[in-house]
Amino acid sequence: MLKGNSRPEGLPRWQEDLLHRHQLPPAYLAHAQQWFAPLAKVLAEHQKSAHRPILVAVNGSQGSGKTTVCDYLAVSLEAQYGLAAVSLSLDDFYLTRDQRQNLAQTVHPMLAVRGVPGTHDMTLLNQTLDALLDSAPNSPVVVPRFDKAVDDRCPEVEWDRTRGGVDLVLLEGWCMGVAAQTTEQLAEPVNALERDEDPEGHWRSYVNAVLAREFEPLYRRVDEWVMLRAPSFDCVYRWRMEQEQKLAASTAAGGSHRIMDAAQISRFIQYYERLTRHCLEHLQEQVHHLYTLDEQRQVTAYGRPRQLNL
Repeated sequence: MLKGNSRPEGLPRWQEDLLHRHQLPPAYLAHAQQWFAPLAKVLAEHQKSAHRPILVAVNGSQGSGKTTVCDYLAVSLEAQYGLAAVSLSLDDFYLTRDQRQNLAQTVHPMLAVRGVPGTHDMTLLNQTLDALLDSAPNSPVVVPRFDKAVDDRCPEVEWDRTRGGVDLVLLEGWCMGVAAQTTEQLAEPVNALERDEDPEGHWRSYVNAVLAREFEPLYRRVDEWVMLRAPSFDCVYRWRMEQEQKLAASTAAGGSHRIMDAAQISRFIQYYERLTRHCLEHLQEQVHHLYTLDEQRQVTAYGRPRQLNL
């Protein structure tokens, strides 16, 4: 993890706010300056040469730091390049708990658990992207928010209010970019959860069909792809534990908050395992910007596997 807790004097306000929002030490800024400031410059140049809004997709396993990186990029693009940028999380477009319960009853019980394709409201996501990218400047846009502590979408009165006609949208998600698998790849369970609760493969086949039908058209909208590549799936459990601890710390005491313990997280990440492993194996050659992470989530290398066509 990054070290250094003393706050440097004279930080720009946007940097101070960033550190506060994500509970980060000031050392993060040097890390971001080294690895992500150059990416912000590339994105700014792309947008200006395209003369239109662009969509940037960011892939990374749970706990890899996608949200923080996207927030850094959004605020730095505005502060340093004068570009209006909005960061979206695929997690905020989960179906409501009631909608997932309906899927569990009509399609497969495992669809009650948020996470995989098939548990997102893709119509709402595309409508939000349209409103941000294609609407008139300064037209009002509402962005949904999902409360993981209660495992449900926030009421609409709590959704974010922003403006359309932005220059860039950064869309981050753990399964962004993953392609549908072949019948042969789907045949064998990847873990005990799939073996015991999806022995005939109905759940994973449904997820796979949604990937092909609803996610691949979304991918065609993307102008640039970024990947924060974990060293292995084994890191995900520990990173996800840290996420849950941070969620618990930021959640008010009491109430019916659904903070998961270690056993629940161990089960939960098995829902994500198949597609996370698929991303780690196949996606790195398809992205424009590849960041290799170590077990402490620090960037150790940067590459450009795929060239941009500006």
